[in-house]
Amino acid sequence: MTEQTKKLVVIGSGPAGLTAAIYGSRADLSPVVYTGTAYGGQLMVTSEVENFPGFPDPVLGPDLMDRMRTQAQRLGATLIQEDVTGVDFKAYPFEIRTATDAVKAYSVIVATGANPKRLDLDSERRLMGKGVSNCAVCDGFFFRGKKVAVVGGGDTAMEEATFLTKFATSVVVIHRRSELRASAALQHEARSNPKIGFIWDTIVTGVLGDGRVQGVRLKGLKSGVETDLAVDGLFVAIGYEPNTRIFEGQLELDRAGYINVRNETETNVPGVFVAGDAHDHRYRQAITAAADGCKALLDAEKFLNKKLAVVS
Repeated sequence: MTEQTKKLVVIGSGPAGLTAAIYGSRADLSPVVYTGTAYGGQLMVTSEVENFPGFPDPVLGPDLMDRMRTQAQRLGATLIQEDVTGVDFKAYPFEIRTATDAVKAYSVIVATGANPKRLDLDSERRLMGKGVSNCAVCDGFFFRGKKVAVVGGGDTAMEEATFLTKFATSVVVIHRRSELRASAALQHEARSNPKIGFIWDTIVTGVLGDGRVQGVRLKGLKSGVETDLAVDGLFVAIGYEPNTRIFEGQLELDRAGYINVRNETETNVPGVFVAGDAHDHRYRQAITAAADGCKALLDAEKFLNKKLAVVS
């Protein structure tokens, strides 16, 4: 093993990547973490987090990520705030490239996450975390006794709408088409819920409110007419896009771009592991991503124990 070759490189700095770094440091693997220029993952645009264990009082998403980063650095992880621009997983040791450098590694954990698709509205960005959300499980509790809207027509939108009825007095689903794309079972569940209503052939053109969501501006695609709808929250549920483009041709991806896994964290390339939303399109929670980071590190450690015994 040469001095230039790292034992472990982690790509990503959300809960999955930083948990892997924390465990990797304690395992004496001297992890190098490429955090990316958009450091911290989705929690960086999350206001209050109430469901992460160990915090009896709400913690701001950026504060939670800052604590994870500080913990990883204190234990010895090296954090580099650069984007990985390319990888070579076909040769061993693996190569990880940025705009300024390239390093070799005996094992890699991919924790690049996924980004929710957005409406691309300035008002949506301005009110993100202030009534605009992409996660009903994360934020639904804050809308107890309030009126909310859900944008979308697929499985995720129906799941979000149904979940929100536990808290909200009413949920209106806004869909740009005249029929849903969700599975028949999820459609039936949503349509049968008396709290859920539907607005068809309509898009959201603006989010209304000064400091907090107070409504949405709608445009009928057939009529062209714009109207305002008073709601206390807007949940955008039009899908996610995994941050895996740089791994095309290097790792096995599914049709949606998520990394395929074997045995929890293993990719099709021995020595390359994945954690968090880059492969998990089902749970998408900070706590499950952190758990994934732990599992990926434990699997990487077992791999390295065998591999480095041969390489050394």
